[in-house]
Amino acid sequence: MSKFVFITGGVVSSLGKGLTSASIGLLLRSRGLSVEMLKMDPYLNVDPGTMNPFQHGEVYVTDDGAETDLDLGHYERFVGRDMHQKNNITSGAVYLSVIQKERHGDFDGATVQVVPHITNAIKQSWLKLEHPDIDVIMIELGGTVGDIEGLPFLEAMRQFQLERPQEDVAFIHMTLIPYLRASGEVKTKPTQHSVQKLREIGIQPDILVCRTTQEILEEHRRKIALFCNVRPENVIEEQDVEFSIYQVPVMLMHERMDEILTKRLGMALPPIDLTRWNDMLEKVRNPQGTVKIAVVGKYISLTDSYKSIYEALTHAGIASHVKVDFLRVESEEIEEHGAEAVLQGVQGILVPGGFGNRGIEGKIAAIRYAREKKIPFLGICLGLQCAVVEFARNVCGMSDAMSMEWMEPGEEDLDKAVIALMDSQQNVVERGGTMRLGAYACWLHEGTKAREAYGVEMIRERHRHRYEVNPRFVETLRRGGLVISGNNPDSELVEIVELPDAVHPWFVATQAHPEFRSRPVEAHPLFRDFVAAACRLPMDTNP
Repeated sequence: MSKFVFITGGVVSSLGKGLTSASIGLLLRSRGLSVEMLKMDPYLNVDPGTMNPFQHGEVYVTDDGAETDLDLGHYERFVGRDMHQKNNITSGAVYLSVIQKERHGDFDGATVQVVPHITNAIKQSWLKLEHPDIDVIMIELGGTVGDIEGLPFLEAMRQFQLERPQEDVAFIHMTLIPYLRASGEVKTKPTQHSVQKLREIGIQPDILVCRTTQEILEEHRRKIALFCNVRPENVIEEQDVEFSIYQVPVMLMHERMDEILTKRLGMALPPIDLTRWNDMLEKVRNPQGTVKIAVVGKYISLTDSYKSIYEALTHAGIASHVKVDFLRVESEEIEEHGAEAVLQGVQGILVPGGFGNRGIEGKIAAIRYAREKKIPFLGICLGLQCAVVEFARNVCGMSDAMSMEWMEPGEEDLDKAVIALMDSQQNVVERGGTMRLGAYACWLHEGTKAREAYGVEMIRERHRHRYEVNPRFVETLRRGGLVISGNNPDSELVEIVELPDAVHPWFVATQAHPEFRSRPVEAHPLFRDFVAAACRLPMDTNP
């Protein structure tokens, strides 16, 4: 039977439970265990797919097309295991499933209640992950203890610990230890109150992870242990990291987190091996240079909106032994001040995904600047669509080229739509269309930068978009000099475009979201080669 570890949080939100959960997962995996992960989000949205990036951050897409919480990105990057739909549940999804069963008559006329029907549905989502090959299932609850939305999940945890053998269930609670600068003191009272609230529900944490900016002294550990009813050695300090989030697993290892947790679960394991992880950290700690990359997006003000983009660029920097210096640019800023004024001196330009027409002209201007100044460029999803529009306008002479997405409803002009809604037979449709979600195959043409980067003929990448390159204009784009370097083998839709070496040193755009497949110990090929090309362009000297 699999072991279950529940991670909850208290005092404040955004403590980094996702990073901590992923780090613990890495420690357990590095001791030879097979680890599965689950994120529970208490909000009533069925999934984050329709949520504003300014509120929720990026939507992380899995191979099976699930639109999930960004913490699944942390899980994949740290634990090295692909996540799926079953690895993320929300209150909305749970309530929807129960109500649908009630409408179908599955409860035989019973009064449907939070207990037991909602809590049973929650527990069933956990049990779906259980498998003879899975040693530990780590389950993280979003939000903080005391949030009304999270109470059914906590009640399900309380029930579950009584239904399983004692050594099969462990609880980790993460809290904040604030530091009062005026008095020079750390305060443990918020942690005491948070644990007290958890114990009122019927859950006694086995391990406390204390986020702090200051060292927790032995006297503080003893005080926390006494008032929270845990052993002093089970009070784990997690200070703000010095230079990288990838330090967190090593920090927790030094606090003996893996030893304490596996002992609590009754598991005797071989010593931990973090050799490859430590080698990666050494490159992060001692970069051999810096490269300046501009990310020109629509949701720049919230860093989490492009979390996987920044992480993939960081991984690519590690591969080139350099530190990536991010220039985060709102595309509307380029519309106001011009690309030259905003982007002067950058060594690479990346245009990520997004929806809607706000800031589009700024993205297009940034791409034109990258193309004409021969600055390495990588376009992601909407970045490819903007690159195609820019090329059609400024190279192919189609001055009014557009995407259907940016046209007013009822005023679509298909003679301008180089980017359009397509059906599976490559026919343009005026409205509707189905979003391409999840992993799709792509055939890479020989002699292209994309083929050189991946090193194989056929790849699979994750998608999240509705609009495609209109096949009607592909030959026009080719005659203008745009290289179609990747196509879907089933629909022949354009997946990757680029410029030839004779025209540009490195200019590639993809319909997919390759950032979701990048790992700190193995950078994604496109990001790796993009940053490597940027390193070859001297800083502050681009034309």
